[in-house]
Amino acid sequence: MTATEAPSMAAQLAGTALALVFVLALAWLALRGLKRLQQRAGGAAAEHDAPQLLHSTGLGPRERLVTVRWRGRDYLLGVSAGGVSFIDHRGSEPTPPLS
Repeated sequence: MTATEAPSMAAQLAGTALALVFVLALAWLALRGLKRLQQRAGGAAAEHDAPQLLHSTGLGPRERLVTVRWRGRDYLLGVSAGGVSFIDHRGSEPTPPLS
């Protein structure tokens, strides 16, 4: 193969750029499709089932008391650098979320 038969550097660069644009567009479409599938599968039930932070009180530089509502019950948790500790829970009837 001679130098005149080899593709020019500009042609190689254009081909590489075109391939990169194609791969990025394909990845973007795949991510959008995944997001739509997750929204359909989860729907409002997943949002309703998610824990909701109600209140947080600092006790020290790295310690907090946190109130979390999950599935209609309020939980009091102690959060520190060493982990999360269950302290108490309250309520058995589902309560409407705060707006």
